[in-house]
Amino acid sequence: MGAVADTGLLAVARREVSWIWRDKVALILLFVIPLMSFAVLATTFSAAVIRELKIDVVDLDNSATSLALVETIAASPSVRVAHRSNDLTGAMTSIRSGQAIAAVYLPRDFERDILAGKRPQAVIFANKQFLTPGNVAASGLQVALSNAVANLPKGSAASAGDAPGALVVEQFVLTNPGLNYAQFLLRSILPTILHVLIACAAGYAVGSEFSQRDMRGWLATAGGSPLTALTGKLLPYAAIFLLMMMVGLVIIHGLFGVPFRGDPVMVAAAACLLIVGYLSLGALLPLLVKSLPSGLVLTGVLCSPAFGFAGVGYPILAMNDFSVAWGAILPLRWYIEVLFDQAARGVPVGTSAIAFTALATLALFYGGLAWMRLRALARQPFAAAPEPRLSRATARTRLVRGFMGEFLRVMRDRGVFGLIILGPLIYGFLYPQPYATQLMRNVPIAVVDQDGSELGRTIVQALSAHEGVSVAMRGATLAEAEAAMARGEVYGVVAIPANAQRELIRGERVAIPAYVDSAYLLIYSRVTQSILEAVGTVSAEIASRGARSDGSLYRQALVTNAPVEVVSQPLFNPTGGYGSYAVPAAFVLILQQTLLMGAAMLGGLAFLTGRAASRRARLQPGAVLGQALAHLLLVLPGFALYLIVLPRFYGFSQQGRVLDLIVFSIPFILAVSFLGQFVGAFFRRRETSVLLLISVSLPLFFLVGVAWPPEAIPGGLRMASLVIPSTTAIDGLVRINQMGASFADVHRDWLVLWGLACLYAVLAMLSPLLMPKRAIADER
Repeated sequence: MGAVADTGLLAVARREVSWIWRDKVALILLFVIPLMSFAVLATTFSAAVIRELKIDVVDLDNSATSLALVETIAASPSVRVAHRSNDLTGAMTSIRSGQAIAAVYLPRDFERDILAGKRPQAVIFANKQFLTPGNVAASGLQVALSNAVANLPKGSAASAGDAPGALVVEQFVLTNPGLNYAQFLLRSILPTILHVLIACAAGYAVGSEFSQRDMRGWLATAGGSPLTALTGKLLPYAAIFLLMMMVGLVIIHGLFGVPFRGDPVMVAAAACLLIVGYLSLGALLPLLVKSLPSGLVLTGVLCSPAFGFAGVGYPILAMNDFSVAWGAILPLRWYIEVLFDQAARGVPVGTSAIAFTALATLALFYGGLAWMRLRALARQPFAAAPEPRLSRATARTRLVRGFMGEFLRVMRDRGVFGLIILGPLIYGFLYPQPYATQLMRNVPIAVVDQDGSELGRTIVQALSAHEGVSVAMRGATLAEAEAAMARGEVYGVVAIPANAQRELIRGERVAIPAYVDSAYLLIYSRVTQSILEAVGTVSAEIASRGARSDGSLYRQALVTNAPVEVVSQPLFNPTGGYGSYAVPAAFVLILQQTLLMGAAMLGGLAFLTGRAASRRARLQPGAVLGQALAHLLLVLPGFALYLIVLPRFYGFSQQGRVLDLIVFSIPFILAVSFLGQFVGAFFRRRETSVLLLISVSLPLFFLVGVAWPPEAIPGGLRMASLVIPSTTAIDGLVRINQMGASFADVHRDWLVLWGLACLYAVLAMLSPLLMPKRAIADER
């Protein structure tokens, strides 16, 4: 009577805190994983500005002029001359093998052609399959070469009467003037990691009542009120994750010194709503299926791809209708909008009202659904779902029986089947959707024409004709256009100054100011590039109007102003498609995570159903090898889907040979299988693998070197990341499949994967010896 008499909201909360304190998995999930993820990401992005990217130089002229250009390139802070190839074939090998991210080509007779006024080309080859480092390298090389060319001796200039002046875009970067990637990425990634952990923690707290704990006892502690039971249970988690949100803010604004520009009260309220929304959603899913493992798998399906739908890496305005609709049901999408509008851009509170209202609505909606589902369950007779049992035949140690037993376990268990078989199918459809359009088009901008001349109308027409931007507003004043940009109606403002046409006719340089919002770096890059190209087209047309029929005057002006033509040639992803860059790498990581969680889940399942005997049988050498072969057979179709079928379906670049992909994939799958078996040997419950492994995908993605260059990752962390199979597997498979690398180009990655496979196989077989004596005694 005394235990039941202590009822109510606080009693339920105390009950939950007591359970958290006793449950090691809950403590790791709530404290260790978020803090460790924050530390890894903060260390990864500690170099906020990308520098010293490795490049290759092909100088076939070896003249004083070409050597001067190479010295200027070497002095650029963003790149480092790591290789000097004798031809383009050698440079391409350097890029495909990862020894360089870009190359510069200077042809023979380079100096002689400059002196003869022939305007030779200096060509930049940048690897756009690795989009961020490729863009940074290309931009750094473009600036370095332009500066070097500007310092070359000029020929005789045409007089002012012979040729008009030039239009020059003067850029003003707003919001993030230093183009700080850490500011941009950390602000979005830290809450993204937390939203997965929040949902998983709520799912674990509620779902554990079906098996490990006591559903009736939970409701009795709440005095029979489902609302009190749900609120009291989730209250401690809300407090813990609010604390983690504060830790994230300290990292961003304290450690990295990122400025906060908006309303802190609205951001704090939005953070609370995000926590409530995902606590409710995480609680709802296991209540719907009345199973903790199945509920966690559903949580992974909903939450893991949410970063792509949140509009950070790829903007909402460029997504297809399905992606916009799917993102709208995710609280993270609306929280990110509030966060960036307030913390990064500092817009008026009213501008964020729609996103804030949507976030509040979703939090109440999912909370209401979870409460109604718990109320319905409370009225029903409760019976825990029976746990699956393993027969002794499937646990014997011989390789063939290990293979057959593992194969049957995967096919029979809903949770494992959902991870290893159904997971890749669902993610194969869901994950690429935000990036299906590949390129942003028609980004709205404003134009303020203070000249009112033919020149202004021509510039507006050129901007309207460019596929990258759309002139959505013709502002009367600059203040009016900037207010529209603050409201999120436009993302850039082009100002045409008064008397621009008159100064251009006089032969003077006319600066065209361009104010671009850099809160979302992909939008900033697209808008800036589009404005530069549109204004450049107008400038070239004006320069050619007075040319003679043979074009000699126009060419004389070109040679005078730029004696060398700098050409940028993108490689492997020539259109700069975001899907072609992000999805192939993410596919490999998805395959790793689904197999890793599935294999580890089977380890927890073995202990749950057969205790020590099943665990020991599962870790015998023959069983370990047989289970790995079963995983190989089961996962290879997923690899074929992700590496062969879906790239063709979505139109991603694909140059690799199937045989090379299979040969490279085998040690990767085996390494992940052995790692999963090793990790699963320490789990006592089947759901532990999902809880502890589902949230690490995003930090692992940025350690690979595709999205964030290896040169910007601290050496110790980079070396530590090599123990994860995806680090070398993504690098090698992307180079083979998207870049056409030969097996010789990636043989080091292949050898590392075989080394990891052997290491984790041995560790899995030795894992009974590595367990603490107390754990072994507990098993008995």
